[in-house]
Amino acid sequence: MTEPSFHQRATADAYDAVAVLYSELPRPDLDSLALDRAVLAAFAETVRADGGGTVVEVGCGPGPVTARLRDLGLDVLGVDLSPVMIDLARATYPDLRFEVGSMDALDVADGALGGVVAWYSVIHAPPRELAPYFAEFRRVLAPGGTLLLAFFESEGDPVTAFDHKVATAYRWPIDDLARLAGDAGFTEVGRMLREPTEGERFRRGHLLMRAGH
Repeated sequence: MTEPSFHQRATADAYDAVAVLYSELPRPDLDSLALDRAVLAAFAETVRADGGGTVVEVGCGPGPVTARLRDLGLDVLGVDLSPVMIDLARATYPDLRFEVGSMDALDVADGALGGVVAWYSVIHAPPRELAPYFAEFRRVLAPGGTLLLAFFESEGDPVTAFDHKVATAYRWPIDDLARLAGDAGFTEVGRMLREPTEGERFRRGHLLMRAGH
């Protein structure tokens, strides 16, 4: 793995420091979020229809989305830059694979994956540093492979920083994020926006993208 950047190291340190508390914070469970479950199910169905293959969830945290992807029939690996988060994920889901790693320098061969899920995991990247993440996702995906992004949507504003519970994060206009992924060789398959539920502050954005041939 290449040396993490300053902001990556700072973000990982911040999550290491609060990992146990963060994993216990009350937040809407996927079982109560029908639209989120539908997006994950659509991703899984798309990957299976394209022949399957390993899926990596980048920035997996304590592992609940990785587990959901497994339950949807996928061969999945969770990767996170925070060693403490990976320890928590391994303890909670001992039957799943989790590794410490950076989402912009994955220990995966070119074109080896059927899918990549970035579920609120690119949110901490400063806007000027986000393009290399998409380039890495494109590198590890097989032609036609599927990328799923979940993020905080800016609701008509430009890219906007906000005070995330752990480290500074960014809200993106969905069109701008889709365009940035397009510049890296992805084609949009579909998108979903949903309004915040009780206890959430911001609209949520989801993009389903296909890697070019």
